Amino acid sequence: MKAIRRLTVRPVLPDPLRPLSDLARNLRWSWHPETRDLFQSVDPECWTASGRDPVRLLGTVPPARLAELAEDRRFLRRLTAVADDLDHYMSGDRWYQAQSGRLPAAVAYFSPEFGITAALPQYSGGLGILAGDHLKAASDLGVPLVGVGLLYRHGYFRQSLSRDGWQQEHYPVLDPHELPLAPLKETDGTPSHVALALPGGRELRARVWLAQVGRVPLLLLDSDVEENDPGERGVTDRLYGGGSEHRLLQEMLLGIGGVRAVRTYCRLTGHAAPEVFHTNEGHAGFLGLERIAELCDEGLEFGAALEAVRAGTVFTTHTPVPAGIDRFDRELVGRHFGPDSELPRIDVERVLRLGMETYPGGEPNLFNMAVMGLRLAQRANGVSLLHGGVGRGMFAGLWPGFDAEEVPITSVTNGVHAPTWVAPEVFRLGARQIGVQRAEDALAVGGSDRWDSVADIPDQDIWELRRTLRAQLVEEVRERLRASWRQRGAGTAELGWIDDALDPDVLTIGFARRVPSYKRLTLMLRDRDRLMELLLHPERPIQIVVAGKAHPADDGGKRLVQELVRFADDPRVRHRIVFLPDYGMAMAQKLYPGCDIWLNNPLRPLEACGTSGMKAALNGCLNLSVLDGWWDEWYQPDFGWAIPTADGAGTDPDRRDAIEANALYDLLEQRITPRFYERGASGLPDRWLEMVRRTLSLLGPKVLAGRMVREYVERLYAPAAEAHRAMDPDSARGLAEWKARVRAAWPGVSVDHVETSAATAAAELGATLALRVRVRLGDLAPEDVEVQAVSGRVDSEDRITDAAKVPLKPVGGPDLEGRWVYEGPLALDRTGPFGYTVRVLPAHRLLASGVETGLVAVPSGDLVEAAGLLMR
Repeated sequence: MKAIRRLTVRPVLPDPLRPLSDLARNLRWSWHPETRDLFQSVDPECWTASGRDPVRLLGTVPPARLAELAEDRRFLRRLTAVADDLDHYMSGDRWYQAQSGRLPAAVAYFSPEFGITAALPQYSGGLGILAGDHLKAASDLGVPLVGVGLLYRHGYFRQSLSRDGWQQEHYPVLDPHELPLAPLKETDGTPSHVALALPGGRELRARVWLAQVGRVPLLLLDSDVEENDPGERGVTDRLYGGGSEHRLLQEMLLGIGGVRAVRTYCRLTGHAAPEVFHTNEGHAGFLGLERIAELCDEGLEFGAALEAVRAGTVFTTHTPVPAGIDRFDRELVGRHFGPDSELPRIDVERVLRLGMETYPGGEPNLFNMAVMGLRLAQRANGVSLLHGGVGRGMFAGLWPGFDAEEVPITSVTNGVHAPTWVAPEVFRLGARQIGVQRAEDALAVGGSDRWDSVADIPDQDIWELRRTLRAQLVEEVRERLRASWRQRGAGTAELGWIDDALDPDVLTIGFARRVPSYKRLTLMLRDRDRLMELLLHPERPIQIVVAGKAHPADDGGKRLVQELVRFADDPRVRHRIVFLPDYGMAMAQKLYPGCDIWLNNPLRPLEACGTSGMKAALNGCLNLSVLDGWWDEWYQPDFGWAIPTADGAGTDPDRRDAIEANALYDLLEQRITPRFYERGASGLPDRWLEMVRRTLSLLGPKVLAGRMVREYVERLYAPAAEAHRAMDPDSARGLAEWKARVRAAWPGVSVDHVETSAATAAAELGATLALRVRVRLGDLAPEDVEVQAVSGRVDSEDRITDAAKVPLKPVGGPDLEGRWVYEGPLALDRTGPFGYTVRVLPAHRLLASGVETGLVAVPSGDLVEAAGLLMR
């Protein structure tokens, strides 16, 4: 019979075991081996059956076993030691507390998904895993972060396969009471709620749940509460599901409701109020509107409130693909704001102007969440050096008149949380060299450029480690294959071949990620005969483990999965290539360490970062990748291979795939498999092991989330906090009024005359020219602008590259026509074709850069011709 109601019955722990509950509720256990080992020792069978989830474990352990442990002195000593360690971790000073200068009192970090652990399935892919790693690294560093997200009652989805290999989706219901969560409660013990106003006088209410991620609180908003109508209860039903209005309500709840949840949390706990708000992708962009409304309620005008909010906001863009950005019809957004809906005190037109694509190449009737995120943030970044450049090109329309390289979007290359992703066996090998504490610090905090101690590990030890990890992966794959084939309807008699699937001594390649078309899951199948030869080579075979989910609405992605599965089902190769359904964190933690090669072959430059390859590298797995994302930045032949690309504008997609697939096969045949199977005098693959060693020692310190979060603190959070403090109400009003005045006066600004001391079109390196410029400032004064000389090498079209910018100084007052003269030196510091120009930019002490306003005045075409601005 089916139950009419479901509830969670919590165990009552004996008093000596009460610390187990605190340990289970703090997600630090997910990256702390001693805590996991302690829980495993409670009941090894229940630990495995619970999916290695301490909360579920404690709900299933028989009371007799708990009573036995309560009398076990050895277990209680271990429990005390682990509990004391957590207490020290939570309260002691860490990296952040040792920094000089005024760092933010707190940072609020908003993301639509968080991949903390498989026990809290609130993620779909790289964005969520990155957000989870950001929180964990911030905890390890002592950064006072508060995470904000949504609690999805169905998570993303569970994936299985039909008999013919078609992706099937399942949405299991998640009970918050069975997850490592606690309800945020008011002082009277009632659950804390936030509410949003909806059109027609309706209301969307959400409960706030708290997940403790080490030192970092993560607030998750849940609309499945009895006070809501059925439609509103389903707003947080699943991650990235539903139509436009559903997604809009999710993002309003995340941004606007999230700020309200942060305020509630700080009021109830005494946590410092955030000085910096970090928006991880555009989904949470509405948080800026809520903060503007807060300041308007305190008496600021909209323009001043906008400047105050921008000063303390950081926006991170993660997608180089416009289709990955949420965009909504203007009418839909307009209906949900204004007098009868949310933020009634803010004019709807002001809300819409923040997100509309009112720039060349945009669609003026669409509200773009990333565009709003950029307009509401004074600081923005991409997630790798290459992606920063791609982002500057994507959003250049917001700063017309400037070259893409000057668009104010910097980059902080992603990192991964090593304590989460490094296999215990790899950690133990490192700890044997330098000690446990130094090894933990190296992985969590980082700070060094190289891990030189890796050089002292004997080749034999590294090779034995690699084979052990490969063998563990083989066992994991066989177990998952059996489960998958049974789900597909196969009987036991059909599955004998699985006992021989994969081989712990064969070169193993991993490929696991989401399945949008640009990641090219099936590029490896381009020449199936050639792939079969590689898989079945008599002396140098390869084997491939593939995993990945297509979005439920993406039939094209599902067809790619089915194509790969059907190839892997072929009896001739199914022992050498496998597809594992339901890719997630638990699988990934076995997959990365067990592979020898991590394959990544996206269409360049559409991979923003590609952090899966970083996780593989931390375990001694070598990367074989297109030069995209982080690999474009840090690739060296010493520790991997670059797949040549055919990404010229004239190459059609089919020909491009053929060229790049052939390059992949060539690398595998001619360079990779010979190196793996070649043996030196010691009987070991010496050259291969040297690449593994260099991967660990040189790449390891770079790919850490600790390095990434330190960069965010130093380059973005600290300047944003300083700008936030400087933006008191009077300063905010002053800046808003100044911007309005400058925009109104800018049509009257121009460059009238440019002259230099150069008599010819040639000069010697090291010479200095005297530059004299006459500009009209109209109703502006010299203190409102900066006049710059911009110089550098020029290309064949006379465009300045690698430009140097030098401010010029005003000399004397304005002439009778209101023109000002500026002068300054122009150093000829480069040989070859050299050019210069001049420009006028707005200037104010509270601007993050001169580009911020998007205003610039440059010489007219006629003036350029007359001035002879190029030197060759």
